[in-house]
Amino acid sequence: MPIKTVILDFGNVVAFFDHGRAVARLSDYADMDPVELALVLYGSAIEDAYERGAIDSDEYVREAILNGRLSCTKAQFLAAYADVFWRNDEVCALIPRLKPQYRVLLASNTTVAHFEHFAEQFATALSPFDHLGTSFAARARKPEQEFFVHIHQHANAEPGECVFVDDLPTNVEAAERFGWRGVVYRADGTLADKLRATGVDVGTT
Repeated sequence: MPIKTVILDFGNVVAFFDHGRAVARLSDYADMDPVELALVLYGSAIEDAYERGAIDSDEYVREAILNGRLSCTKAQFLAAYADVFWRNDEVCALIPRLKPQYRVLLASNTTVAHFEHFAEQFATALSPFDHLGTSFAARARKPEQEFFVHIHQHANAEPGECVFVDDLPTNVEAAERFGWRGVVYRADGTLADKLRATGVDVGTT
């Protein structure tokens, strides 16, 4: 079947990210080791709940400040927490070349605070997308099948007519089990060729 819909992960595909940037900023407000703080912020059940939409931003920030023993305000926390992304020129340049031939969807494991920040930061790069799919809206995270079911509601195509790009092989494998075609992204300039190999016309420029 010909490809009709291209589905892209956000983090480390459309843009790169480093949670260490947030930890470094928030360490100014903490009395614990940065490694321990990182585990509190990103390795806890509360972060998982936030990313899958089980709790809202207010609850996550309240718990993160409490468990991280942080002296910052909510506004200071969010400013440090959300600003962790930078543009991936390879993919951002490729996205406009996919339109108008293909429907383009985002499929990201992300939190509300991160999404609100990067949706504004990368508004131009994200403008060609037909739908911005997130784990908090799906109430499920990749590689859970419920996530792919949710995103596919916006595909306007059969599963075999979709190709999914993600930097994590486990997520790509799960998408392939769902029925999508899959591409593992590597920041080595080969994405256009990998998409061509699935039948996607990305042009030659």
